[in-house]
Amino acid sequence: MRCTRGVVAAVLLAVALTGCASVPSGGRVVTGRPAEPAEQVDDPYVRLIPVSPRPEWSPTQLVAGFLAASASFDDGHKVAREYLTGAASSWNPGPRPPVAVFADRPRLEIVAQTATQATVKASGSRLGSIGADGQYTADPKAAEVTFDVVKTAQGPWRIAGLPGDPNNGLILTKSDVDRAFRTVNLYFFAPDGGTLVPNGIFLPLVNRQNLPGQLVRALLAGPTSWLGPAVDSAFPRGTRLRGLRIEDDTAVVDLSVEARSGDVDRMSAQLSWTLRQLSEITRWKLEIAGDTATPHRYGSVQPVRAWDGNAPDGPAVPDQPAYVLGSSGRLSRLAGDQPQPVLPQAAQVVRPAVSGDYKEVAGLSPAGDRVLLRDLAGNSGFRTVLKRHGAGTRFTAPSFDRSGALWTVETGKERSWLWVRPRGGPAFRVSDWGLSGREVVAFRLARDGVRAAVIVKADGRAQLRLGRIVRDQGSSGLEAGAFLAVSSELVDAIDLAWRDYGTLAVLGRKGNDTRVLPYLIPVGGGAISSLGVGALGVPKTIAAAPGAPVLIGTKDEGPGQVCRQRAPHDLISEWICPVPGSDPMYPR
Repeated sequence: MRCTRGVVAAVLLAVALTGCASVPSGGRVVTGRPAEPAEQVDDPYVRLIPVSPRPEWSPTQLVAGFLAASASFDDGHKVAREYLTGAASSWNPGPRPPVAVFADRPRLEIVAQTATQATVKASGSRLGSIGADGQYTADPKAAEVTFDVVKTAQGPWRIAGLPGDPNNGLILTKSDVDRAFRTVNLYFFAPDGGTLVPNGIFLPLVNRQNLPGQLVRALLAGPTSWLGPAVDSAFPRGTRLRGLRIEDDTAVVDLSVEARSGDVDRMSAQLSWTLRQLSEITRWKLEIAGDTATPHRYGSVQPVRAWDGNAPDGPAVPDQPAYVLGSSGRLSRLAGDQPQPVLPQAAQVVRPAVSGDYKEVAGLSPAGDRVLLRDLAGNSGFRTVLKRHGAGTRFTAPSFDRSGALWTVETGKERSWLWVRPRGGPAFRVSDWGLSGREVVAFRLARDGVRAAVIVKADGRAQLRLGRIVRDQGSSGLEAGAFLAVSSELVDAIDLAWRDYGTLAVLGRKGNDTRVLPYLIPVGGGAISSLGVGALGVPKTIAAAPGAPVLIGTKDEGPGQVCRQRAPHDLISEWICPVPGSDPMYPR
């Protein structure tokens, strides 16, 4: 039984006010912003005007109106509660409710009805869920729930029974989420104690005036259940936000007395990086129980774009150098578009990686069955540090972390192992590896050392996922798992690199495209962006670094070439391929 004209008009009003949405089915819910780190989240807010129930509505119209009104967070869902009676009246989603995300409005039909009671079934395509902590988890599947509807003594129908627990949250569409939520980053410390790690969450937006306080309260609540085991917060347990006021362009953040036992510098770093997402705030001041708290590094009033030493991508590297395998097979450093060899002879490796301190270079044997390593300076040749342990397996392109440890995945069909080789020590296998039963195409550790992006074969296609690295302090124990889907829009992805702390550069095909092309994909929610225009040959590998041009190694019938955009900071600038060679990379 379909909704009739009255409730359709109400739903159409909501659609007219929400604007367009571009949410990939089966992947992460996104907000439609460009593929950049999550900043400037206080963009214009479009308010939904919820419609109260009408006395002539049927049971299905009533349920349709309730689902539409639930997408408005005004006044604590005051209008949506008008649809409820009896036990259902205790429904209270709260300021950060759990949400079941559907592709579209569920289909409604009456499965049982008497003169005074009815059961309405809502069925549809469920994309995933947003937890009370803001963490989105993709879980596409068909789903159905039921609503118990009764006729009140006054005559109109009302909802007396909600699906499951009456406080179990909301059922929203992807368009509702695009309108009513913002993807924001909260920042927590990596185990090294100095690097901040972004924790992307979906935060319901009631109005722009409340957003600064919402952000700080979410930060004080701690990381999501997904990232929590891998990071730390400087805020002492029980710290609350007493108040937040804006004075011109300065935010005054007043924390509860519990914060007095915390490290003011570290708390300030977390707050600065979180508040910098608000365009109207350029400075801020920290108070604890009404008293000014002054960090050692800055005055009592801090610039919001301070604490760059805690940046997730690490210290900025001006004119970040790139390396390629030149046409002669020698590892070369790019000077402009000219490869300058840095090794005295042909490298005899593929997929090279240079450590961030420029001391070591690693690579794979041409067959991909060995990981090779040598000093970047000196005349010693490559030595094998890791051989494959399974028949028919190969290694993914190796990469270094900030400590100089080397990471790679050994993979075959439907199996894989993650290997780490600490500098100066033997390689070891990570015992707690969440993709052990999958084939892994690519593995790249973020510069914060906590998050890892992978391309993994699952359900007959290459999927992009994001996982966490949990480090067991005081031992070599590691956990690499909890891999979540990032996007389902790309198929046949073949390579990836971290462009910056919030964005991946990926080679893959989108939808029904026949060619592999480069894309920028935000890891915390946002619109996928095509990168560049023009001919690229056959892309094979991709390299990226903060503030540096994205480089693509191509191979057609002739020699390999390394391509870049003519204007690297223009997303639609044309590709040019002036460098003979292959396998571009940036030091890590």
